[in-house]
Order: sequence, then C-alpha cells, then structure tokens
Amino acid sequence: MDVMGDKASLLETGRFAQPADFGQSADFVHSVGHGHSVGHGQSAGLLESAGMAEPAGVVEPFGAGRSVGSGSSSGLVPSAGRDGTGETGEASEAGEAGEVAEEARRRLAAEAGDVEAMSVLGAMLLRRGDLDGAEPQLRAATAAGDRAAANNLGVLLYQRGYPDEAAGWWRIAAVAGSSAAAHALGRHHRERGDEPAAEYWLRQSAEQGHVLGAYALADLLEHRGVSGAEQWMRAAAERGHREAAYRLARTLDRAAGGEEDPRRGRGAGTPAEGEAEQWYRQAAARGHRRAALQLGAILEKRGELKEAGRWYLTSAKDGEARAACALGFLLRDAGDTESAVVWWLRAAQDGDGNAANALGALYAERGQPQTAERWYRAALEAGDDNGAYNLGLLCAAQGRIGQAEQWYRRAAYAGHREAANALAVLLLQGGDTSGAEPWFSKAAESGSVDAAFNLGILYAGRGEERVALRCYERAAAAGHTEAALQVGIVRLREGDEQDAERYLRSAAGAGNAEAAYRLAALLDARRPPAPAHELGESVHEKTECEEWYERAATQGHRRAQVRVGMLAAARGDVVEAARWYREAAEAGSRNGAFNLGLLLAREGSEPEAAVWWTRAADAGHGRAALRLALVCARRGDLVEGQRWADRAVTLGPAEVAKRAARLRDVLREELSA
Repeated sequence: MDVMGDKASLLETGRFAQPADFGQSADFVHSVGHGHSVGHGQSAGLLESAGMAEPAGVVEPFGAGRSVGSGSSSGLVPSAGRDGTGETGEASEAGEAGEVAEEARRRLAAEAGDVEAMSVLGAMLLRRGDLDGAEPQLRAATAAGDRAAANNLGVLLYQRGYPDEAAGWWRIAAVAGSSAAAHALGRHHRERGDEPAAEYWLRQSAEQGHVLGAYALADLLEHRGVSGAEQWMRAAAERGHREAAYRLARTLDRAAGGEEDPRRGRGAGTPAEGEAEQWYRQAAARGHRRAALQLGAILEKRGELKEAGRWYLTSAKDGEARAACALGFLLRDAGDTESAVVWWLRAAQDGDGNAANALGALYAERGQPQTAERWYRAALEAGDDNGAYNLGLLCAAQGRIGQAEQWYRRAAYAGHREAANALAVLLLQGGDTSGAEPWFSKAAESGSVDAAFNLGILYAGRGEERVALRCYERAAAAGHTEAALQVGIVRLREGDEQDAERYLRSAAGAGNAEAAYRLAALLDARRPPAPAHELGESVHEKTECEEWYERAATQGHRRAQVRVGMLAAARGDVVEAARWYREAAEAGSRNGAFNLGLLLAREGSEPEAAVWWTRAADAGHGRAALRLALVCARRGDLVEGQRWADRAVTLGPAEVAKRAARLRDVLREELSA
C-alpha cells in the first residue's frame, strides 16, 4: 500500500492566504496632526463649525462670565472617501472662488466682533492647515463662549503637540454638549490608557448621535470584552460608517459559524450570513477594500462569478493584494491564464505570498523549474510557509532529495502539516521508520488526513493492527477514502458485515474502485437465486451489486470487469461479456483472458481462444494451461500438449493439477508407444 501525500499538487494554499488577524482593525490609535495616524482608517472627525447647527438663544454659564451653546453639533470635516463615514460636512465645497469669498466675508464679520464668524473662520483656516491664522480666531471665539470653537481649539492644540491642553478645551466643549469634543476626549483618554474615562466620554458622544463616537465606543467595548459593542457598531454602520459596517459583518460571520478566511464554501445560507453579506456590500460600496474582498469570496462560492470578479477588481485596484490574487485565480479558472499572471504578479510584488506560490505552480507546470523556484522563494520571503513546502515538492520531483528534506523540515517546523507529512513520507521511503513516525504523528494531530492514514500504514507494517485500525478510523472519519476501505476490509475479516458495508459504501461512494468491488461482492453473497419467469425465460433486473460491479469495472478494476462479464454471459449477452473479458484481459487479468478464451471457443473460434489461453497460462493460470494441453492433444501435437500439461500440474489448483497429471501420463504413454 502506498503512503499518501507524497505526490501532492504544487499549490496547496487556495485563494486566500490570510494572516491571523485578517479582518480585524488595528489597535486603537488616537491622533490628529503632524506625524500621527488615526485608528481604524478614520480621519480625525473632530472639527466642529460654529453657528451651523446651534439652536439660537440657548446658552449656559461658562468660565469667567462667558457661555457656550448647549445644543448639539456634529460639524465634521468633509472627509467622505477618506474616513469612510459617508458624512459630507455641513456644506459642500463651492469651488475655490466661493471659498475665498466666504473667507473674506467671515473675516470682515470677525473683525467686527461677530463670534460665530470668528469660530467659522478659525475652522476654515484649521481645515486648510493654517494653524497660526486659526488659533487667534478660535481663542477669541472660545473666550466669547463658542462651544464649537472650544472643540476646534483642542484640535489645533493637539496638532501643535499639546494633547493635555487640547483635552482641557475638549472637556469644556464636551460638558457644554459637543458630541465631537466628547469623541475627541474619549479617544484622548483611551490613548492615555484610562479606559473607564474613555468609555464615559465616548458613550456621551455616541448617545448624542455622533457616528465616530459610536464606532469608537464599539471598538473600546469590544476590546474590553463587555456587552454592547455590537449595538454601537450597528449604530455607526447604519449611519454610513464603512469600517463599522465591515466589522459588524465580521461579527455576524463569526456568530454564524463563519471562518476568518473567506475560503469558506458557503454563501448567505442563514439569516446572520445574509445580514453579514449586506453589511459587506454596504462597506464595499463605500470603498472598503477588505469588504469588497469578502463580498467577492461569498459571491464566488455561490457561483456568481461575474459579480465576484467585479468586487475583486474593485478591491485589487484599491491596493488589496489578496483580492488581486483571488482575481488571478478567477481568471485562470475562466481560461485566461495570461491575465491571471498579470494580477498574480501585481499581488506578489505587493508582498502576497499566495500569489507568488501561484506563479511558482504555474511555471512548474510549464516545465520552468528555475522560474518556479524563484517565485516559491519569493513566497517564503513574504512569510508564506507554503513556499518552503512547494520548494520541497519541486526538489523532490527533480530527485534533489536532500534539498527536498531541508525545505520540508523548514515548513514542518513552522507548523505546516502537509510538509510534516511529506517529510515523514520521504524519511519512510529512505528506510528511516523511527524518524518518520513523529512527523506523521505531528501532522495527524494538526489535522492532516493523509498523515493519519500513513500512520496506520506504519503501524500495520509493524503488526500493530489495532493501533493501525484506530488511525484508519480517524482518517476515515475525516473523509479519507482509502482509510475507509481499509477499515471495511478489517471489519469483513472480523465478520462484522454491517459495519464493513457502512465503510465500504463510504469509500465506494467517494469513487474508490476496490471498495465498490468489495461492496458488490458483499451484496452479491447475500443475493438470493434469480427468480425464473413462469414460461421458463429468466427475467433480468439489474441489482445493486451489479451496479457496484459496473461502477468498479468502468474505473478499470479488472476483477470487477471479469465479474461483469460473467454476469452478462449468464444472462446470454455474449457480446457484452466478451467486451468486458477483453478489457480485463488487455489490462493484464489472467482470469479475463481465460474467460474470453472460453467464450471464443464456445463460439467456434478455438484458434483465437488458444491465443488468450496462452496469455493466461503464461501469467500463471493453471486451467488455461490445461485447456491448451487438451487443444494440443486434439491436434495431435503430443509434445506441446505434454508441456502444457506439465505446466498445469505446476500451476494448480489441486483439482486442475490432478486432471493435468492424468492427461500428461496419457500423452507420455502415447509418445512412448
């Protein structure tokens, strides 16, 4: 019995080689301004414009006789397409000329003492990056009690590198009811590690309807492992936050039993999965490239390849290397290998090890091992252990066994289970049984079905049948066809026909010809005699055992072919019987050759029959040798007849040997007379 897994395909990685944290946002980063980045791909979202959404006449005491408006104001900087929130600010851009005119108007009003104009002008300059121009305007408006100006002054100070002073102004604005300031203050506290304070202020922001506050609160609650994260993530997603939509979809995926890897073979099969798909779709439509990748994977598994390709393309154009790799596979499957290579190259150049492996496999198939090796090494450099495994396979195929073992070891030590199995196969083939066993065990424990089966072969070779059987059962439970066959054979030997049938059906149904033949033989032995028609003509209805014989026969199983031929001959279908006998005989079956000879002899073609009997006898068939001895005796060729009789005596079985001995003695007497 051959070990499994040593002739595996060069490409073992599938379409998506995901890092462990795929689909998860980065750790929280609070930042605005020079040299900083904002967590989760979000823009600061902190600026607030005075006078735009403030209800008039509602003021509260503040500071030294000053007041700040207590109404709600979101007032985010227009940043759709950058932070993914979908918010467009409080006014669209009216063109450069319009901005200049607006700024001039606001400046004149500010110089005249208009507090709202000071606040708005400060915000405009802050957006532009003119911190020096913005600061006096914002300070003046803040001193006059403008809440939005206090928030924006905090933004400015943060950008200047004074986070603590910025937090002071954010606190003032947040207390006065600014949801944007509460969001900024919450993020500031989280950056400082004060998560309870961060939760307090982010909750204030979220409850006031601030979309970024809702998202940041959800992220914090998820990080802390407390309830409520999904509620606020959903709130942010419903208001157009694309990262929230993506993360909500991932949460729903996990709740529905989905995997982090989009290779899962399922579509929107449950309500949770269907809802997850909708959120992926919303996030993807807003430009979220990972959501587009996930959506493409779901659609591809569902067979909607055209739409899947569109989303892969969208994601790939946005820089998602995994989408470019997946698009390459989609194109290859459609027969457009050259276009596939273009996208694999793009993905590989962006550091996608899976794409590099795909290129390596492609060039290996084309007979360009050096180019294949270069790409496998590139995959390895990208951190993909499949590169080492594929290098091992490539070296093994070229007979470079020492190098193959080194690459297998490297991948196996990195936890690659199929590399561990391949290494064990290599060691076993080299006679190192003790060295192979631990690698088979490690691979089997990691989930390699082939390794579990191979471990069974190893134990069976040592005579440890019960241990081998447990290994076979383990592999069979995971769907290993050959292992199911072996368990079925053991059960037959033990007399447990019911359990044997179950395993044989499993293996036969998966396409194993030997299992189909043994199952047919088991059913055949139980079959009652065929009933006869009342007029004496047999009525033939194909039984289940005949169907399994035929399935095995069509797969090239020689004994099954002989058996199908015998069944056809029994019902008088000589042509069908001859066809199956001939097919078996030409494949090397001595029984097929013998039976074909019998059929031809009955049809009056004894010379042709003798040809097939000769082939059968040369392969060790005693009855065929006896038939040839009889043919030669009838022809008067006593010497040749005696030679075949001697051959039949040697080949047996006992009954044939006895008859052949009598014939030989008769021929000997004739020759000596």
